[in-house]
Amino acid sequence: MTNPDDKGLQNPDGHLTKPQRKEQMRHELRRKLVEQGSGDSLRVVRKVVAYLEQRPELRTIAIFAALPGEVDLRALPAEVDRVWAFPKVVGEDLVFYQVRSFEDDMSPGAFGIMEPQEGLEEIDIGKVDLFLCPGLGFDLKGGRIGRGKGFYDRMLEQARPDVTKLGVCFDYQVVEEVAMDDHDVRMNGVFAG
Repeated sequence: MTNPDDKGLQNPDGHLTKPQRKEQMRHELRRKLVEQGSGDSLRVVRKVVAYLEQRPELRTIAIFAALPGEVDLRALPAEVDRVWAFPKVVGEDLVFYQVRSFEDDMSPGAFGIMEPQEGLEEIDIGKVDLFLCPGLGFDLKGGRIGRGKGFYDRMLEQARPDVTKLGVCFDYQVVEEVAMDDHDVRMNGVFAG
């Protein structure tokens, strides 16, 4: 007997299941990361700076430390005077801490990602005004596909309903449509460069 929800099975009509489409998209986007390499992070940083200059009400901003192939945003805290919160993996969750200096306050953590060091001030996600979110790919309807662990989707479910969520990526990571599950959280827009 087969279960139509199994990742390895197709629907009776021969089409891929939603989990299969997501895995296929992740595979394709990872291939693009290897082929394309890193893009122009500075170009994306400039777009974010211009956006923030027009929105002084966005005071506390959640940011991320880039993995290979992701936009490197570490120049932002020096460019714009705000409260910058970086995530740390704690079990199955992301916990955010205020970072004033990337070089002084960050060190390698889970999955080899730079994370806030012990002793920094924890930032409640209810106080975050803007989440800058990484991902393997985004579409222009707010779709985001991550690396498959669900850290950002779980965390964003706990954020304020009115919080702004913006994806950050290189141009080649913008796709026509991201396969989304019901639990996937949509972005309000995307910075691509």
